[in-house]
Amino acid sequence: MASEEGTVRVDSWIWSVRLTKTRSLAASACRAGHVRVNGERVKPAHAVRSGDEVRLRHAGRERIVVVSRVVRKRVGAAVAAECFVDNSPPPPPREEIAEVPRRDRGAGRPTKRDRRDMERLRGR
Repeated sequence: MASEEGTVRVDSWIWSVRLTKTRSLAASACRAGHVRVNGERVKPAHAVRSGDEVRLRHAGRERIVVVSRVVRKRVGAAVAAECFVDNSPPPPPREEIAEVPRRDRGAGRPTKRDRRDMERLRGR
């Protein structure tokens, strides 16, 4: 189930310790350049060993974790928490997150004036 020595693929490890829901999401994040190991962008097959720093941009925030234990298969949440040291910054409070303005359902396509107003609000 868990091994204390050796290496494992980075996409498999990210999925095994429950940083992403699926392994394919972890592999997609690697291919998109959202995963860095020791400061370098990596492909899904890159080997991870104990002591490596993994940075993952996922779900609107950056997770910074240090690998403390290499696992090959998905483990329970309690065991997964022991497999890494989380050095991530705390997520911003919900009040500080700007809410995306939404148009009313059925309002139709925005006019040119509406589009310019929206761009002005966004600061573009």
